[in-house]
Amino acid sequence: MNTTALRFLSAALLLTFAACSYAPYPRAMYAMQQEEQPPPPGMNTERYERIDDNPFFTAKDSPLSTFSIDVDTASYANVRRFLEQGSKPPKDAVRIEELINYFNYKYPAPTGTSPFAVHAEVFACPWEPAHQLVKLGLKGREIDTTKRPAANLVFLLDVSGSMDAPNKLPLLKTALQMLTTQLREDDRVAIVVYAGASGLALPSTPGSQRGRIISSLEELQAGGSTNGAAGIQLAYRTAEEHFIKGGINRVILATDGDFNVGVSSDGELSRLVEEKAKTGVALTVLGFGMGNYNDSMLEKLADRGNGNYAYVDSAAEAKKVLVEQASGTLLTIAKDVKIQVEFNPSRVQAYRLIGYENRLLRSQDFNDDQKDAGELGAGHTVTALYEVVPVSKAPWGDAVGGQVDALKYQKNTVVSGGDELMTVKLRFKAPDANESQLMSFPIRDATTAASSDAHFAAAVAEFGMLLRDSPFKSKASYAQVQELASSAAGDDQYRREFLALVKRAQGMAD
Repeated sequence: MNTTALRFLSAALLLTFAACSYAPYPRAMYAMQQEEQPPPPGMNTERYERIDDNPFFTAKDSPLSTFSIDVDTASYANVRRFLEQGSKPPKDAVRIEELINYFNYKYPAPTGTSPFAVHAEVFACPWEPAHQLVKLGLKGREIDTTKRPAANLVFLLDVSGSMDAPNKLPLLKTALQMLTTQLREDDRVAIVVYAGASGLALPSTPGSQRGRIISSLEELQAGGSTNGAAGIQLAYRTAEEHFIKGGINRVILATDGDFNVGVSSDGELSRLVEEKAKTGVALTVLGFGMGNYNDSMLEKLADRGNGNYAYVDSAAEAKKVLVEQASGTLLTIAKDVKIQVEFNPSRVQAYRLIGYENRLLRSQDFNDDQKDAGELGAGHTVTALYEVVPVSKAPWGDAVGGQVDALKYQKNTVVSGGDELMTVKLRFKAPDANESQLMSFPIRDATTAASSDAHFAAAVAEFGMLLRDSPFKSKASYAQVQELASSAAGDDQYRREFLALVKRAQGMAD
């Protein structure tokens, strides 16, 4: 081989090495990756974690119910996508708590120093009138966007071949351009992309350079296989390098979740994100697309990454999540928020928590500050519903499907507890704290006429049970859902949209 040929070969090898190192990210490398394509039309490989509805428990034998809050809304938008396309969603795609928490409720704002206020309401259960519903509501403190801390954001974007669809990468660009318009001059944004390899498409850039950020988003193209783990590692490293003490430090992952190169198992990726969350960098997950959508993976990542999870099926949903609710999406005001309810067996025969199946905690986890739980964003509301069987009604087994034999070794003594139905306790940490604070208050056994918010939350829960064909749906019906929701919809655009979805689902059921 002559000297010229050797020089040419050496130069080619150097260029190849430089391209593989991705600093900065060369778009030409897309062509060098093995192409990953969306599934063929009609082929569905979407993945959802199995959900089994929470059962009833007797208050005497199991008086404590403990769970982590959940502010995610992905399930509602995903369910909407199925219904608007003319098909019922898979039952495991329906997480009832996320349907309920998609909507805003008129809870009074907190006073004093607490980051949130707690509200409770007891009313008759629409689908089982002999039962009660207890609605617990949390309202996070609103933060003036002009007074929020500076933000250090890293957009971690999936640009693999599977994202080459109108409702994926193009919609992703639109969504993050909307968020970019909300930035202040003291904010910073970096863009990390990943396909077969990962790279820095945009170094950390001041929010004052919106045009540069938007141009970088516009230049993105889809191609290659999906090496999500490498991208996650680079994104967190970039966020750590520009960490703002006392500020918002967050990775925003936008993907269809179809990881197939490198570390790709649910367990490995969730452990990776969980470890990175300890650095003080939170995670927001935005899901896109259909056909190969991996809901199961994305929910786990958001949960383990001290973050939140939304599904973006339209530009309108992107506006809701990243513009209207930008403060709640980005700014955490309380972390590791846990709820523990103790039921009074002199008033409650049995109870069940509606939804939150994958957020349940052991009783002892409530006081364990090492146990991770959900985060509450500025202005966020969280709502949970319990279906309660009062002691004054028929034996609870007759209503909910069976009883257990009397226990041989347990005392049957029940302390009255007065007129208290239950006691609600909450634990939470300040965003920069390691020790939790405790709140506790009783709820009286006083059934009242339901508020409009209570009617609407009950309607959404009933809708979810119908979609899931829940064994506890009892006398639930789409007609009743329509009646309840209509009375509480008002001029709220999202509640009006819900009524249209109920009508669609009812048409499929008839």
